[in-house]
Amino acid sequence: MSYKNKQVLFANRPHGWVQESDFKIVENDVPAIKDGELLVKNLYLSLDPYMRGRMSNAKSYATGMQIGDVMVGGTVGTVIESRNPEYKEGDLVLGYFGWQLYGVSNGRGLNKLPQHESVSPSLYLNALGMPAITAWVGLSQIGDPKPGETVVVSAASGAVGSIVGQLAKLKGCRAVGIAGGKAKCDYVVNELGFDACVDYKAGHLKEDLAEATPDGIDVYFENVGGEILDAVLERLNAFARIPLCGFVSQYNVTSSDSYCVKNFAALLTNRVKLQGFIVGEFAELWSQALQELGDLVMSGQLKYRESVADGLDNAPKAFIGMLKGENFGKQLVKLA
Repeated sequence: MSYKNKQVLFANRPHGWVQESDFKIVENDVPAIKDGELLVKNLYLSLDPYMRGRMSNAKSYATGMQIGDVMVGGTVGTVIESRNPEYKEGDLVLGYFGWQLYGVSNGRGLNKLPQHESVSPSLYLNALGMPAITAWVGLSQIGDPKPGETVVVSAASGAVGSIVGQLAKLKGCRAVGIAGGKAKCDYVVNELGFDACVDYKAGHLKEDLAEATPDGIDVYFENVGGEILDAVLERLNAFARIPLCGFVSQYNVTSSDSYCVKNFAALLTNRVKLQGFIVGEFAELWSQALQELGDLVMSGQLKYRESVADGLDNAPKAFIGMLKGENFGKQLVKLA
């Protein structure tokens, strides 16, 4: 049987904010699979901030994309044809097929997923996937929070930040989020159970952060950078820890417009540990993380939310919206 694929290609290297014109949508035939291969129909596509970095040719921890490449991205899908003995039709798999409807694989790099009627496949890209593992790794391995300490996380309503705060609460900490807008802060406090949330768009970030952290900050999970990082640096306690996950506020600015942090001296005076990390480099801990996260999700102790765009054609717009902070929770694209 033949299938018609649709793909989103990387069409133009952006300078500043990503535009929809930086993408190109194409259609082509799916090639027939060979011995040892399988064909996957993708159900959901994950949209993540790291993709913006792959659109740049600057030096980074991963090689950037080339013009004409299929946009990178994690996917969850169903095997619809298989000539690989390790996989059969109907298997649910986690892969890295990128922004396209179908993917052909020899099986390497795929993970077979359990199928439960009560679990949406999208969850394996969210609270049972890379964003939640990122939160778990950064908090447990670098943040190392102790009961009674104050943990602050930026982008607190997002896929990673929302998990960080909930895990901090489960460890007996005071959890404080930073998010943009009253609606997001209400969600963080009233639904996720954070102790407080600072609305950085309200215009008095430093004052509100000081009020929310009367005992200072022991752990800061960094997702945003810029002025928010500067405000946090002023509130750090001695021997505070900063898991550095991302700088999303700086991904779409040119080098001449990038924010220059002013309070870096606080890292020295407070003997702060700041460590950047890439979750893929902690692969040996993924099974432990997934076991703990799975138990928390199934018991209802870990809450999550998804923003779902419908159809691959809407992926570019959803991606740009995510970079602007328009999403609640995990940003996904429903493909089938």
